[in-house]
Amino acid sequence: MDFPVYIGLGPWRIHPHLLFEALGYSVAFQLILRSRRVDVLDRSQRLSVMAGGLVGALLGAKGLALIQHVDLIAAGGVQDLVEALEGKTVVGALLGGVLGVELTKKLLGIRQATGDVFVLPLIAGMAIGRLGCFLTGLSDRTYGIATGLPWGVDFGDGIPRHPTQLYEVLFLGLLALAIQVLSRRPQRNGLLFQIFLATYLSFRFLVDFLKPAFHPLLGLSAIQIACLLALVFYCRPRLKRLSGPSS
Repeated sequence: MDFPVYIGLGPWRIHPHLLFEALGYSVAFQLILRSRRVDVLDRSQRLSVMAGGLVGALLGAKGLALIQHVDLIAAGGVQDLVEALEGKTVVGALLGGVLGVELTKKLLGIRQATGDVFVLPLIAGMAIGRLGCFLTGLSDRTYGIATGLPWGVDFGDGIPRHPTQLYEVLFLGLLALAIQVLSRRPQRNGLLFQIFLATYLSFRFLVDFLKPAFHPLLGLSAIQIACLLALVFYCRPRLKRLSGPSS
């Protein structure tokens, strides 16, 4: 397999990252529309919350990516700088989106948790997007370190690497199944989103040890540090509160 794997649609050859990113957004949006029947917000409130989350996600995705690739910026090469500026990260998008939603809710006086309807759409969109990352190869910079395992993938540099993109797709599939099982029983509002965010951040913290990223602080990358901070300051206290008193 030669990377990137362009997708042929009639007379066009479309870059996999562009195609799968657009497909991920489309599928997620359609799933959100289907989830409106169980939404706790009315239409105007949900649109406002979604807009706040979108702005936060865009800023977070770019901001954390720039910090993650600060080594490329410091290198001073034109191509390195272009790659850093073009980068974005799912962790930054999630955390920025959460911050944008929380600020919007505060402005609108909304107190109830609002994230449950987003869980499965987010999982589906992220999984589809990661397939595009895998098919893009080296230029996407989401590949893993070298491995001697039989499923190592040569993305074009002659080195079998961990296909960390596919690890994430598998993880998201299992998480979706777990969320669906949990959703069959009555849950406290907001618990599903907190479980999703906490488990995904934990997974990203661990799997990023398999990526050849810049690790400037205690052997951790900027994304791993962001995951830890979010787990400590956002997920942990909220999960404890939502789960209720222990017996």
